[in-house]
Amino acid sequence: MFNRTEETTAPVTAGENYDVTIEDIAREGDGIARVSGFVIFVPGTKVGDEVTITVTKVMRKFAFGQVAE
Repeated sequence: MFNRTEETTAPVTAGENYDVTIEDIAREGDGIARVSGFVIFVPGTKVGDEVTITVTKVMRKFAFGQVAE
């Protein structure tokens, strides 16, 4: 059974900004950042980028973000 409260265990919140360093590249080409070990996929970035991101969607095991404007 799917339990929606599991999403609240993520250390990030949709709509919030975070300063991150891109640590790796996913198979699809998105940059991978981590906040407290939690993976965030950030398109349009490369390894070593230090960026401020806005989290756009939080899933149970990972999140998606974009470079903040």
